[in-house]
Amino acid sequence: MITATATQTSERRRVRVWFGEHVIADYNAEPALAERYAQAMSRRFAGLRVTNDPMPATDRLPDPLPGERMWDVAPR
Repeated sequence: MITATATQTSERRRVRVWFGEHVIADYNAEPALAERYAQAMSRRFAGLRVTNDPMPATDRLPDPLPGERMWDVAPR
C-alpha cells in the first residue's frame, strides 16, 4: 500500500543548477512548478547546466529542525 506522502514524493521533481560538478541551487516541487523554476534558472544562469529529474521515492524532504537548539542549553 502506498501512502499519500510516498505518492507525493514520487510525483515531485528535483531541479538543480550545476557549476561544473557542484550544485549551487537545489529545488524540489510538483512538476509544473519545477518546470517553471528550471526555465527561470536556465535564463538567469545561461551558461550553467540545469537538470529537472524525478525525485526517487527513497528521497525524503529534510526533517524539520528540533524545537530546542542544542547550543542554547543552559550550563549546569
